[in-house]
Amino acid sequence: MQRFRIGFLAALITAGLLAGCEAAQPPTTPAGETGDEAQAESERLAGASGESAMEHALKHLDPKYVCPMHPQIVRDEPGSCPICGMDLVKKQMDPVVGKYPEVALRPAVMQNLGMRIGTVERGTLWKYIRTVGRVEFDETRLAHIHPRAEGWIEDLQLRAEGERVTKDQDLAEIYAPAMLSAQVDFLQALEPQPRGVSQVKADKARNLLRLLDIPEDVIREIEQQREPRNRLPIRAPIEGIVTGLKARQGMYVTPETEMFTIADLSRVWVMVDVFEAQIDWLAPGLTAEIRVPARPGKVWEGRVDYLYPELDPETRTLRVRLVFDNPDLALKPNMFADVVIYGGPKRDVLKIPAEAMIVTGERATVVKVVEEGRFQPVDVVAGMERAGEVEILSGLEEGDRIVLSGQFLIDSESSLQASFMRFPAVDASGAETSEATGGAHAHH
Repeated sequence: MQRFRIGFLAALITAGLLAGCEAAQPPTTPAGETGDEAQAESERLAGASGESAMEHALKHLDPKYVCPMHPQIVRDEPGSCPICGMDLVKKQMDPVVGKYPEVALRPAVMQNLGMRIGTVERGTLWKYIRTVGRVEFDETRLAHIHPRAEGWIEDLQLRAEGERVTKDQDLAEIYAPAMLSAQVDFLQALEPQPRGVSQVKADKARNLLRLLDIPEDVIREIEQQREPRNRLPIRAPIEGIVTGLKARQGMYVTPETEMFTIADLSRVWVMVDVFEAQIDWLAPGLTAEIRVPARPGKVWEGRVDYLYPELDPETRTLRVRLVFDNPDLALKPNMFADVVIYGGPKRDVLKIPAEAMIVTGERATVVKVVEEGRFQPVDVVAGMERAGEVEILSGLEEGDRIVLSGQFLIDSESSLQASFMRFPAVDASGAETSEATGGAHAHH
């Protein structure tokens, strides 16, 4: 800061010396200029030559008077704003210019603001995602049972949905003419054929029974007893809960009929939605935990199984599938669950408390301590945010001191000073003048 001030004063001293040189030359009267005007100009130059370089520099650091509501209104003397009528307030123009000018505060003002100072540090940020999920069936453990031939349901063993069944348990029996015909062909293939007659291969007939979903033990029984069976069993292919029951006693069914649906709930899926900004933290195999309101205090540990290929166009979230073991069947489909996905640590990152950052939607700003009592806003590029801390990708360095509270007023004051340089001065009639606010002043 001192270096900038000295440079500015040096520039003004140079300007004063040049003005003195002009004053030393005999004035000439331009064409069209009267003698009185030439004499007035000579007197102005003579007065300028009488100023010392320091006096000339300090003259341009005199306080200005600005309107609190219209910063483009700048005056050399007290008065009122020609736009809103408010009294102009005294404002010392700082020669240091830039995108965000520095702001100087007295210790009493800093204390009244309750200002707290922090330091930019390096450390570790843990990437973990908190979200809400929904328990669903593991679709790889669902069984939909259809008949392989047209027929009629007989001896139905199940009466209602929700019953638990074991693998290979008999669910019902079916009478199907096509299955009976296939049994007869199989028995004929087992008999010795007369000489000269084409024999039917027994293996081919046996495979046809398998394609009709006749159990292996039943095929062996038919082969041993050499008798076809009118009714054949329908068995459960997996262990689980009956979640769909459309078959009824005596009902006529076709291959399109879904007679039973069985779900194995020993493992379930949990579907979650993750915000777009957190997608980079995810990968299959990461550890996840869930808690459900129905089981207070109990935690299930699982993993990330799959990341779906597209985002929801309305919510801008990515659907993620988690897998959890459920041996005691405590997790029920359609339960809501509180989910935490652990993405692992991100080490050696530059980080600051999240409260120190000002986010406007167009920029992210942190107020930096330049020296004791002087502050300056700086734009930063933020990375991940977790547990009240923000990663800083650029704009700050390790060890920089920053303002943690009270930074909004400092940023506003700096923006107000910057506006003095963006707006030209306006005279009482509302017309712009050639005076450049913020350090360069016109001579009259």
